Amino acid sequence: MNAYRLIGNVKLGKNVEIEDYVIIGIMPTSTFGELSTVIGDNSKIRSHTTIYAGNRIGKNFQTGHGARIRELNRIGNNVSVGTNTVIEHHVVIEDGARIHSQAFIPEYCVIKKGAWIGPRAVLTNAKYPRYEGVKENLEGVIVGKNAKIGANATILPGIEIGNNALVGAGSVVTKDVPENAVVVGNPARLIKYADEISYEVKG
Repeated sequence: MNAYRLIGNVKLGKNVEIEDYVIIGIMPTSTFGELSTVIGDNSKIRSHTTIYAGNRIGKNFQTGHGARIRELNRIGNNVSVGTNTVIEHHVVIEDGARIHSQAFIPEYCVIKKGAWIGPRAVLTNAKYPRYEGVKENLEGVIVGKNAKIGANATILPGIEIGNNALVGAGSVVTKDVPENAVVVGNPARLIKYADEISYEVKG
C-alpha cells in the first residue's frame, strides 16, 4: 500500500510514480469551489512533496524530496523542481526549465523555456513588504529563455532577466538584465556577454 494522499479531483497521466508521504490536491484556504489538479505522463513525485490543487503540470515532470508547490500554477513538459524548493501560486514555468534545490519562486513569476535556476536562488515579488496594499502590487520576476541564475543569487521584484543571460552566483540583481548579458556582484553589474565566455571541459 502506498503511503501518499490524493485529495479531490486529481488526474494523473500514464506511468506517474509517486513516492511515500506525498500529498497532492490540497485546497488553498483562499479559494472557493473545487480545483482540479493535472500531472502529465511519466512524472516522478518524490517523497514528502506537497502539491496544492489547481496545478496544470506537463509530461516528464519530476521533483526532489520535500518540494512545495502551491496552487494554480502552469508548469510545462520536462520540468524539474529540486529538493525543498518552494514555488508559490500563479507561477508559469515553461518547458524544459530546471529549478534546483532550496530555491524560492514567489507568486506571479514566469520562468521561460529552458531556464535554469541554481540552488538557493531567491526570486522576490514584494517591493515594500508589509505595507498596506502589498498583496495587490506584487511584481514577479521574469526569467528569459535559456537564462541561468547562479546559486544563492537574489532577484528583486519586477526584474526581467533576458534570454540566454547569466547571473553569477551570489549576485543581487536590482535592474533588468539584457539578453546574453553576464552580470555579477551586489548590486549586479554587466561584465561581458555570454558569447564571450570560453568553456573548459576536463577529461
